[in-house]
Amino acid sequence: MVNNPHKISRILWGAALLTLPVTSFRWFPFLGEGTLVRPLAMYPLAILIPLMLILAWRGKTKLNWSGALIPLGVLVLFMVAATSFGALIDPIPLRGQTYSGRAIRALATLFIGIAFFIAALWMNKDEDDFRFTVKWLFAGLCLDLAWSGLQAVTFYTGLLEKEMVTHWQRAFSMRELVRTNRISGLAYEPAWLAGQFATTFIPFLFAAVLTNFRITRLKWLEPVLMALSLLVVLATYSRGGLLTTIAAAGLTFLFVGRDVTRSVWNWFISGFRGRVLEMAFRIGIIVAIIGAFAGTFLFLSQKNFFRRLWETDAQSLSEYIVDINAGARGAYSAGALSAFEQYPWAGVGLGASGFYIYPNLPDWSLTTVPEIAKQLSPENRLYPNPKNLYVRLLAETGLIGFFLFAAFQFYILGDILSLLRRRESWARFAAVAGIFAWFAITFYNFTQDSLTTPNLWIIPGILVGLAATSGDSLTDSGQGVALQNKEIK
Repeated sequence: MVNNPHKISRILWGAALLTLPVTSFRWFPFLGEGTLVRPLAMYPLAILIPLMLILAWRGKTKLNWSGALIPLGVLVLFMVAATSFGALIDPIPLRGQTYSGRAIRALATLFIGIAFFIAALWMNKDEDDFRFTVKWLFAGLCLDLAWSGLQAVTFYTGLLEKEMVTHWQRAFSMRELVRTNRISGLAYEPAWLAGQFATTFIPFLFAAVLTNFRITRLKWLEPVLMALSLLVVLATYSRGGLLTTIAAAGLTFLFVGRDVTRSVWNWFISGFRGRVLEMAFRIGIIVAIIGAFAGTFLFLSQKNFFRRLWETDAQSLSEYIVDINAGARGAYSAGALSAFEQYPWAGVGLGASGFYIYPNLPDWSLTTVPEIAKQLSPENRLYPNPKNLYVRLLAETGLIGFFLFAAFQFYILGDILSLLRRRESWARFAAVAGIFAWFAITFYNFTQDSLTTPNLWIIPGILVGLAATSGDSLTDSGQGVALQNKEIK
């Protein structure tokens, strides 16, 4: 194995995928307590990428390249230029944070995120690589489900002491168990876990059910994992995670699931023209679906911040935002947009939007949002963030950076859709998973602002890598057909 660099690179890639659920690993050198995004997968990735470069330099492997690297490269170059321009603005330091420190930190997090994209691109060239990747993603998912189940047992049965499980979790995570009995799995908080499931794991499970494609010989594996994953997402009580999952599933089904919808509808209708038993079975399905929706509604209604979505007497949009516990997020985003208003074209530089948030908070947030009052306390040392990636891009890179980011995302979507042209079942499975993930990431970015989060990069990198090689194979096959036609003539 030591003499086989291909196996070593696969082991490292498998380790990165297996540890992907751990978002806030405790043992990272040179990072302060305020750094929460600490993916454990960075450790194997830090060895994998230099190894792949060395192997490519020695001619022992061929790196996978894609046209998506061009818009990504242009985006990165502009972000660096915008950050250099921001140094000329040089805002007043905030709570010990200087512009240069925030800029270096922001650029470092950007390159960490890109490292996940590059690794996924290089390690997924064909069907065999893709199957290996998905299997290890599922292995990481099983670990996440197991730890989530342990938390559920601790919260709802009393079989395990909460303090003891907290010590177990603090051995590897920055966060103790959530005091409100919300499942957080191996992630830092419940919202992160729900976002991780929606953007990384559920896309492949949804695609497996929709296309009837299986990664292993266990036909029941994906449906069971799908059901358990949805239960975990519900147990997080994350409104953003639930809405992201529902929206991504609905849009994916709308675009690529019409054939399945038609066949299921024809099967369902035909039962009412047959025997009484078939009719009763279909009525039972209707009752079961209604019962599932009703049970989900009752389950979520146990939490007050869910009930506030519909139980409110707010008379304005700002009052409603405060009532549903989204006041702090809205205030941070509004404050960051003031930086965009001042510097609309190139922004204020990567990582600098926080300098503009506190002086530009909306008036309603100063008296009605307890979190804002806490953040404004002189004893608080936290640096504020916009809580919305699109707002952050507008504030820190301006309209130019925002549209370059959009161009990069739509290039990824084009690569994903190109896989649908292939007639292999695995390629369609990959494309459906990619479409789901693309929609999920698009919605997820409204609820988070980090460029380090592997969720944004892993699945796009996998699909872009497959599309790059599929483009070559399509070209080769097209040339082969043209040559055959020429010979016939």
